[in-house]
Amino acid sequence: MAGRLLCGCGRAAAAAWAPVPRGLPAAAGLGPRRSCGEEAGLRAMGFSEEQARQLLGLQPRLGPTRRKEAAAQLLLLGLSAEAALGLLERSPALLRMPTERLRERAQELRRLGLEGGQLGRAVSRCPQLFTLPRRKMAAAVRLLRERCLFTAEQLREVLGTCPAVLLEEPRRLHHHFQYAYFRMGVRQKEMVRARLFRTPFAELRNRHIFLERRGLYQTPHKGQTQSSNPRLRDILHLPEKDFLASLAHATPKEYEVFKKLLAREEEEEKEEEEDRDALDTEEDEDLESEGSKTAWE
Repeated sequence: MAGRLLCGCGRAAAAAWAPVPRGLPAAAGLGPRRSCGEEAGLRAMGFSEEQARQLLGLQPRLGPTRRKEAAAQLLLLGLSAEAALGLLERSPALLRMPTERLRERAQELRRLGLEGGQLGRAVSRCPQLFTLPRRKMAAAVRLLRERCLFTAEQLREVLGTCPAVLLEEPRRLHHHFQYAYFRMGVRQKEMVRARLFRTPFAELRNRHIFLERRGLYQTPHKGQTQSSNPRLRDILHLPEKDFLASLAHATPKEYEVFKKLLAREEEEEKEEEEDRDALDTEEDEDLESEGSKTAWE
C-alpha cells in the first residue's frame, strides 16, 4: 500500500512539471506534494483521477482542505462524484463558503422534508439554495404553508421538484399560486402533480387565456371544479406543437398573433393603471394644498 502511494505521488509530481493537455485545467499554485496529497484524498472519496485533477483546478488559491470539505458535504447529500464535480464547476462560490454553513443549510433543507436522493437532486438543480439568505428562504416557505395552504407533504414535493420556488419573491410566488387557484380553479393537489411552479407564469397565462378565448377552458364557479377542462399538467408540459394540435386545435401562427395581441392588451392596461395612479396623486396633492390654504386662512 505504501509503495503504491509513493509511486502514485511520484507520478503526480512528474505530471506537475509536464505540459497540461488542452481541456484539462491546471492546478496553478499547487506544489507537487500538496497536489499529490489533495489528489490522493479526493481519490479516496470516490473521485476518479481525472475528476480529482479537475477539482484541483477549481479556485487554485484556496486552502488545501477547502475543496475536499466542500466535495465531502455534497457527497453526504447523496450526489455522485460526477454530480458533485459538475455542481462545483457551475457554482464555484460553494468552494468559498465555510464548511459549517454548507452543513447548516443542508440540515435546514432536511428539516423541510428533503432527504436522500431528493435532497441531492434539489441541490443539483438549484445550487443557489446554499447561498440563499435564510430570511428569504423562510419567507417563501411560510407563504407556501400559511397563505397557499400546502400541506407538509405537498411542500416537500414542491421543494423536491421545483426547488427554485425558494428563490422567488413572495409577492410573485403568491400571484402565481392565486392565478392557478382562483382564475383556473386548480387545487393544491393538482398543482403539485403538475409541478406548477416549474412553468414561468407568463407561459401559464398565455396558454390558459388562449384556451379560454377559444372556448376550451371554463373558469369554475367559486368552490367548484370544471372536470371538462384540460388537465393542468397537459397545459403546462406538452411541447407547444402538441399543445396547439391536441388541446388548442390551432396553428402556430394563430398562437403567435394571440400572444402579440395579449402583450399589447397588458401594456395598455399598465398605461391606464399608471394614468389612474398619477391622477390620484394629483388629486391628493390638490386636497392637501386646499387643506393647507384653509388652515392658513
